[in-house]
Amino acid sequence: MKKTDDEEPDIILIQEPYEYHNKITGIDRKYRIYKAGTSKHKAAIIIINNNIDTTLITKLSDEDNVVVEITHEKWKFFAASMYFDLKEQIEINFNKMDELMQCAKGRRILIAMDSNSRSKTWHDNKTNSRGRKLEEFLASRHLHIINKESERPNFFNNRGSSNIDLTTANNNLIADINERRVSNEESLLDHNYLQYKIRKGGARNQNYNYTGQGTRSIIKEEKRQVFDRNLVQEIRKLAINIYMEGGTEELDRYLSTKTATENDLEQQVDNFSKAVQTSC
Repeated sequence: MKKTDDEEPDIILIQEPYEYHNKITGIDRKYRIYKAGTSKHKAAIIIINNNIDTTLITKLSDEDNVVVEITHEKWKFFAASMYFDLKEQIEINFNKMDELMQCAKGRRILIAMDSNSRSKTWHDNKTNSRGRKLEEFLASRHLHIINKESERPNFFNNRGSSNIDLTTANNNLIADINERRVSNEESLLDHNYLQYKIRKGGARNQNYNYTGQGTRSIIKEEKRQVFDRNLVQEIRKLAINIYMEGGTEELDRYLSTKTATENDLEQQVDNFSKAVQTSC
């Protein structure tokens, strides 16, 4: 397995591994492989670092979903590798994620999934119905999206490419994750490698505006300021027939007045939504 030789990761969360007679192949026998069930395995977790203690959570694991508890130097978290079968209702996977969160009881959680769901929220070029459902579920459960925007898609084949592979973490773990990227290394599969480092206090010392209350991602303060400037410009475009050189307070007054006097409120909301999307 070339990737482990070049990068020396500690843990690998994989979906759709190669199998022969229901046994995962292509992995050096010196590594620990965690899987569950007796049918074709769509998910597995590989432990490279011998200093990491790992316990398979059997009651939460099956052929499509593997959950382990990781312990390293008295620091623990739950890791899950999940495959969302495109032929099944996506809500089945939501139930499995709920069971994981109930078992974790507020402790750190990392979930890597082949979601078979597309959404601009995790940097795809479109959002489909499965993606919208997954967006809403992640937001409602305070699970943060780790994926970083990249020119390289994380899934590709002869029919096209997309970003269906997704990694999430809960509030207790998200600030310990940094150096997130899609690897430039060539993959032997039709999925590119998603890489990230987990380190206790890893991102807490960086310039992140994080309070532990967000639901999607950590936002750097400098990016928030860029968004604010862009939004002001887009709102001014909506007020094209009005001379407006003031700041945000004047824009607030304009929007308040426009909302109170607008006959087609639905159109006004749609215009404002487009302004927000353009500003991102």
